[in-house]
Amino acid sequence: MKYVIGLDYGTDSCRAVIAEAETGKEVASSVKYYRRWKEGKYCDPLKNQYRQHPLDYVETLEESVREALSQSPQGTAENVVGISFDTTGSTPVLIDETGTPLSLKPEYAENPNAMFILWKDHTAIEEAAKINEVAKSWATDYTAYEGGIYSSEWVWAKIAHVLKEDETVRNDAYSWVEHCDWMPALLTGKTAPKEILRSRCAAGHKAMWLKEWGGLPSEEFLVAVEPLLKGFRERLFEETYTSDVKIGNLTDEWAKRLGLKTSVAVGVGAFDCHFGAVGADIKPKTFVRVIGTSTCDIMVVPYDELQGKLIPGICGQVDGSVVPGLIGLEAGQSAFGDVYAWFRNVLEFPIRQSSLDETVKDEICDSIIPNLTKEAEKIPIDESALIATDWMNGRRTPDANQLLKGSITGLTLGSDAPRIFRALVEATAFGSLAIVERLKNEGVQIDNVIGIGGIALKSPFVMQILSDVLNMPIKVCKTDQACALGAAMFAATAAGVYAKVEDAQKAMNSGFATEYFPNAQNADIYRSMYEKYVGLGKFTEENL
Repeated sequence: MKYVIGLDYGTDSCRAVIAEAETGKEVASSVKYYRRWKEGKYCDPLKNQYRQHPLDYVETLEESVREALSQSPQGTAENVVGISFDTTGSTPVLIDETGTPLSLKPEYAENPNAMFILWKDHTAIEEAAKINEVAKSWATDYTAYEGGIYSSEWVWAKIAHVLKEDETVRNDAYSWVEHCDWMPALLTGKTAPKEILRSRCAAGHKAMWLKEWGGLPSEEFLVAVEPLLKGFRERLFEETYTSDVKIGNLTDEWAKRLGLKTSVAVGVGAFDCHFGAVGADIKPKTFVRVIGTSTCDIMVVPYDELQGKLIPGICGQVDGSVVPGLIGLEAGQSAFGDVYAWFRNVLEFPIRQSSLDETVKDEICDSIIPNLTKEAEKIPIDESALIATDWMNGRRTPDANQLLKGSITGLTLGSDAPRIFRALVEATAFGSLAIVERLKNEGVQIDNVIGIGGIALKSPFVMQILSDVLNMPIKVCKTDQACALGAAMFAATAAGVYAKVEDAQKAMNSGFATEYFPNAQNADIYRSMYEKYVGLGKFTEENL
């Protein structure tokens, strides 16, 4: 029996899944949380600053793989043939000439600007605006294949921001690398900037890379955006690679640290949502929603269906970013589960400030969302007078705008916590509908919707409202580790078990746990409420 390992780096933790290469059956898994991140280090939510230390990534890699192997049948480690990574994105870091993240050097060990800049970091709003301004006046609009609007969540804006903010980091920064590219580079010993095989997924969707215009944006364009970017392009890359490509094998050091053999193949990495879509068995005309703290929506489209058409306001369309040989489309919401988490945090404030035992505090706070859900389910849909927007963390799509703020209207003295919670759930569903409508209006056919991620599996209340609002059935992927399973599929392909990832999908997919169907009466009511959501959104964007 051959085995593969899929590593999924989320916002809070690293998940390792060991699967049978021939069937996709999960043999063992392990989840390890980032210690420094959990302590709240290097982050400032009031500034929208979210940074992560590379040691969190390295330590959880070793811990999760070793724990998963310890839970596996005897002999599993000797028969692991491949390993692949997915990460959140865009999550870049500045590196020196050896490819070492600056925060791994003693002098930068506590400097947030030398750390990985997490996807949800929005400190680069001004830099993103400058990129958009220059792009619209340039001979080549380098944002054209990224929805026409560059986001502060993406790599060039983030790198420009930390270079401007921190002179010491600026002086030692030689290049940059995405998290999904650094992990496989680290394990294969190919960390020098020119040796790193860069992900087509990351570069195409977030770095304005396109083969037809010679790769990354021109030096002249980047310098016009920010003079401090001078010289970076020549120290980066021209080629990118799809995730079915093998980078190399484990080094002696990493084989020993993980308890594996040096014959293990390491594949090109990608972003979590793209691998999650593959793990959910994505096909053309299927809309896959990775539903967690935020959402990421993925589709694959044959070349002839787009025929050179550019879809405005999404997070890009990239050849081979999901499945090689198909155009990958990405959209999503900057906050989904995070909206509910924000409301929970508001409600739990007096509990956390109380003198109760910490264990008791945790028990009470952990019951907030379940109790809100139970009560919100009882509220008839037509009794709701509350309308909210889902922009607590800005808007990713359609039409990125990280300056936007959330809003709630219709509040009265009778607006209790369950009603507010229900309005927030409906807002996240309305934001989802806005994405679906943009794709459909641009001629993209959607026949099936698949949900993956923690919320899809754990919250029937949210999923039913989402189905009603979209007025479409939603299948929920059986595995709770779809992203890691997608990584395992690509690991099996990179290791040569399968000739192409579609073959791995057929053999290794987990199937579906359940399916939600829309209530026709609710769908009609929600259509009317959606129009109010659009109106509130327009008012909020124009006036607030």
